[in-house]
Amino acid sequence: MSKYNIRAKKEKNPEYLTLHSVEYVERVYSQILQKLVIEKKYRDKEYSASSLSKEIGVNTRCLSSVINLRYRDNFSQMVNDMRIREAQYMLSDRHFRDKNVEEIGSEVGYLTRQSFYTAFYKRTKMTPKEYRKQYYKE
Repeated sequence: MSKYNIRAKKEKNPEYLTLHSVEYVERVYSQILQKLVIEKKYRDKEYSASSLSKEIGVNTRCLSSVINLRYRDNFSQMVNDMRIREAQYMLSDRHFRDKNVEEIGSEVGYLTRQSFYTAFYKRTKMTPKEYRKQYYKE
């Protein structure tokens, strides 16, 4: 675990959980998913909570509270999870076998090899190369 400086997640009970109506939260979360999942904005290396909030017409504090309420994590972790899920798919799919690990990391939205490896290891407890070796003997 210390290899990638990963800390345990802390449990929180913030006030914002009761500030918005259920309908409002669902509407904003639906817009968030539209941008991130359907339009795959998470692939953009420069995409931020600020960019997303402008696109869907809410302020960043509201965006953050809806993500925390529905996803139980922050914007960065939500985006990282989406990126890692896609990377896992690409690393295991034969159609992407010709791409190296660094290319896959870049394609799913990571700026550096190190940030990709760190996020991947945090989620899967193995490196991307180790993950790929489960499917292919390189």
